[in-house]
Amino acid sequence: MVEKNERPIYWKTRLDEVDDVMKSVKKGIARAVTKSAGGRDVYLVEYGEKQDFNRTANFSSAVGAGSSKYYADRTGKKPVIFIIGAEHGGELEGTAAILNLINMIETGKDFNGFSNPYFIECIKNCRLLMIPVANPDGRARMPVDTVCGMDFEQFRHWGQGRWKNGSLCDYPACKTVHPIKDCVSFLGTYYNDDGINIVHDNFFGIKANETQAILDIADSESPDFTINLHGGGSVINEVDHADYMPMYAKELVQELKMRIKTETENLGLPTLVNKIRDESFTPPRTFNIFSALHFISGTISILYESNQGLDLSDERPLDPTWETCLSYEDILRLHYVLFEQTIKFASENRMQY
Repeated sequence: MVEKNERPIYWKTRLDEVDDVMKSVKKGIARAVTKSAGGRDVYLVEYGEKQDFNRTANFSSAVGAGSSKYYADRTGKKPVIFIIGAEHGGELEGTAAILNLINMIETGKDFNGFSNPYFIECIKNCRLLMIPVANPDGRARMPVDTVCGMDFEQFRHWGQGRWKNGSLCDYPACKTVHPIKDCVSFLGTYYNDDGINIVHDNFFGIKANETQAILDIADSESPDFTINLHGGGSVINEVDHADYMPMYAKELVQELKMRIKTETENLGLPTLVNKIRDESFTPPRTFNIFSALHFISGTISILYESNQGLDLSDERPLDPTWETCLSYEDILRLHYVLFEQTIKFASENRMQY
């Protein structure tokens, strides 16, 4: 398959490019934390020293005792930020943003020559954890390095795959079977090689290696905020709270959303801010890895849906939020705003969650 648009040199998303950036890390630590279902490395990059939270209990037991401080006493500690890219392997924007951020930390500039000394100083005041590609199997299945300029049918083909009758699995029908591997003629990039969508894994049973590694990192590190980076087609960029978190956590995300919206609008770029959702309806909204991250570690879990720059000229989906196609540079800048504002917000909100 030929890409419609040649990607810029700073748009690095391939697994071999991830390997190269991991080898370049000198100011932090880059290490493989597990192997995917297909035997590929899942990398974690760490900046800032790991902190001792004086843990005496797991999160559940600590909350049962009346305070999360028995799990993580944050008093006098730096905030911990956990950023996860490509839980769906073909959603490449988060991977590009993380690799550029790593290069900025290591060299002072991202791969496009952009520098932000203030942002780098902010990072020094936190512990930053990043997984560039949580689902390398899905990424390996993607034959292109960008979806910018891709039409909607190709986008769905590579993302969710095709049923055995050749029809698109589409969204959200792709979630009606899990694991999906034996029901498709083409396994899309949502899944690892076992056909598991790690966003909807069995969090209370036997889990994929990739899922287990993500939850283990959260449990070990007790991050203040966890950002799950995803791609939402040509949506207006959206920051959203995980479902099933308590109201105080959702309200913190809502405050963070407004800060991000202000900063992005200063750049002339849109950000969608939805209201806090009511979860009293039936059936309840999805319980996914974003929610599970909160319940294992107390982290304030965030979903970021990035614009992906699709070509909507041929067949536009009937969705009012699909109304913009951003450039590579704008997509990258919006991720930087997300990262910077989250780090600043966490530093200002040091509390026992």
